[in-house]
Amino acid sequence: MYKCSVVVVAAALALSSFGAIADDKSPSTYTPQDAAKAKADRAAAKEAWAKMTPEEKAAAKKARKEQKLKQEAKSEDVGNPPSGPQKADAITKNAAATKSDPKALPDTKAKQEAIKQQEKKSSGQ
Repeated sequence: MYKCSVVVVAAALALSSFGAIADDKSPSTYTPQDAAKAKADRAAAKEAWAKMTPEEKAAAKKARKEQKLKQEAKSEDVGNPPSGPQKADAITKNAAATKSDPKALPDTKAKQEAIKQQEKKSSGQ
């Protein structure tokens, strides 16, 4: 009895997901013109590859591999955000760097006075 109920529940879950997929009515941004362009580009690339000499093919593969390695190195540079002691160090450095930043002024009157003082300083030079 238990096995039968497990099978029924699993089947119900599987069928409910099919219903959700079939009900997707989101518009696609991929147009038939895009598909035709992609097919034409692919055909041109195949034709160009067929005309290449073995040396040119090897050079193209090497260039593609180098480009892939550069992209991987670039993504490694970005990397994961720091955590633990690295995060604490980053926060401390950021706080020290922003201590000299000007403080936010509370109201428009204070802002206008700050502008006037800054104008006096700049005209005195």
